[in-house]
Amino acid sequence: MTDPRPLNFAVIGAGAWGTAMAIHLARRGQHTTLVTRRAEHAVALNAARENQDYLAGIKFPDSLVLTDSLKAALGEADVALIACPSQSLRAWCEQIRRARHNTSRLQLFLSLVKGLEIDTHLRPSEIMLQLLPDLNCGTLTGPTNAAEVARGLPAAMVMAAARNDASVTIVQAAMSGPTLRIYTSDDLAGAEYGGSLKNIYAIAAGLCDGLKLGDNSKAALLTRAVAEMLRVGSALGAKPETFYGLSGFGDLVATSHGEWSRNREFGEKIGAGKTVSELLAGRKTVVEGHRTAEALHGLCKQRGITAPILAEVYAILYENKKPAEALHALMTRELKRETSAPFART
Repeated sequence: MTDPRPLNFAVIGAGAWGTAMAIHLARRGQHTTLVTRRAEHAVALNAARENQDYLAGIKFPDSLVLTDSLKAALGEADVALIACPSQSLRAWCEQIRRARHNTSRLQLFLSLVKGLEIDTHLRPSEIMLQLLPDLNCGTLTGPTNAAEVARGLPAAMVMAAARNDASVTIVQAAMSGPTLRIYTSDDLAGAEYGGSLKNIYAIAAGLCDGLKLGDNSKAALLTRAVAEMLRVGSALGAKPETFYGLSGFGDLVATSHGEWSRNREFGEKIGAGKTVSELLAGRKTVVEGHRTAEALHGLCKQRGITAPILAEVYAILYENKKPAEALHALMTRELKRETSAPFART
């Protein structure tokens, strides 16, 4: 991966985000294959030349290849990206491990996943490295809405990998262009924790919207959420400054305000009176903040980390606590001095 030729990308997962990234890469002139979970889905996408379920109206570039064969896609790939629900990542990695026989070109494996595994509390890259230890695994994350990326609207992301080798900068250049700018980071843990925590706080922002609490309360909540994100992430081994960047503050802003945000909308509907069970029943798309709240709450309890906003969101989602009661609990905590120190108590 040292010459200027276009790279071969395999994008695994044909939901909205995987499809959007595959469209972007193909437009950049990279040799791109989008891998679906089912054969009939690959046939349907190829026939329509668009993803009518998730990104209707956005046509695929002519060069984009569709397949359901992991083995075929990985056999030619220099780089693989995976976009799937966090709780499905391990199963996908096991399939990838079986499909990689006699392949040697693949060097960098990037996750587009934002969440932790519930039982193990592992980050996406930790699961990937556990099952595919010979690969350089990492994350590509930041404040990006799939439809906007697919339409070619300007955006920025951050890439972090377990090993900061030459492949990282080559892939950074291959993926970057006039509509998507990729930054690199040496804080893989921070990039992944930021992408996970922001979904939980976006649910909290949605609760403010559903309760019609106004702009003041939402601004206060998100300000304290940033402080909590820094403290939780730092206690888990991440660099505090990472949470001021694209994978932390940037993603939090986008996900907490975007009309497209599933996590914000989920919180808004709960705040307006819907129950968690009725909102989850029959859903086609995953609300990552829901399961991530369970995983991160468990991890914080295990490590003795105080995270009041996270704890109240967890109580609403899993203990049937009323949103108004959770707000009261946060507003009546012991009064403190505001500080920007990353380990300050929220």
